[in-house]
Amino acid sequence: MLHSIRLFFTGILVNLQFFTSIPIKKQFSLNQHQLTYALQTFPLLGLLQGSIYAAFLYVLQSFTPFTDLIITLFLWLLLIMLSGGIHLDGWIDTSDAYFSYKSPEKRLEIMKDPRVGAFGVLSVIVFLFTRFIVLYEIIQARETTILLFIVLIPFFGKMLLGVFLQMLPPARKDGMASFFQQGKNNLLYLMYLIYLVVIGIFIFWMQLDLLPVYFLFITVTLITSIFIAKWIIKNFNGITGDTLGASSEGMELILWLTLLLLHSYAMV
Repeated sequence: MLHSIRLFFTGILVNLQFFTSIPIKKQFSLNQHQLTYALQTFPLLGLLQGSIYAAFLYVLQSFTPFTDLIITLFLWLLLIMLSGGIHLDGWIDTSDAYFSYKSPEKRLEIMKDPRVGAFGVLSVIVFLFTRFIVLYEIIQARETTILLFIVLIPFFGKMLLGVFLQMLPPARKDGMASFFQQGKNNLLYLMYLIYLVVIGIFIFWMQLDLLPVYFLFITVTLITSIFIAKWIIKNFNGITGDTLGASSEGMELILWLTLLLLHSYAMV
């Protein structure tokens, strides 16, 4: 029991080390068991990131004289810095490869090229600009309930990574995706279901009328995941570290847009 608990927290530390800029100095052996727990705790990494975003926003709005525009800038920068840009790099490389309009094999070669092409630059500019505008519109609302769903956006984005690693084939035998897939385990689905149920119970206890919004987030995540998975298989024959990073960023942007639309039309 104690060994399992230790591996569980080790999985969280592994994720922090790989997918954030938080300095974790400890060296891990990264055997199959540790990777299994890393996959199982992906959503908890997202929950931690989202909690940092929400707390940061709350502090800026409550205890500083900054305007909404400056607060948006700071939050926008935090989203980039906390992740270390690792998923944005995947977005850039995937965009370069996809817009080459070549075969899946050629696209995989393009993604391995360290040089950045014009389509990669343009796509990340559009992506970051869009996220900035969406953040600005959401921040202007200054509603406490929005903070809860800011916490959940990275949670669902990281859950997507775990599900794709569990379900989709790797596009090549080496690389980040293939490495983490050593930790595949059918218990992953049960763990993710437990996370969803616990959060649902918390929302039910905290504010019942937010529960439909939570279910909407789950539905949007599920539908978007299906479309992204089909797109990856069609264009790349499988997942890579880059397509996983791009998928996570894309999913989170969709959820940011969902939150904005809910605020605009449903007054969340």
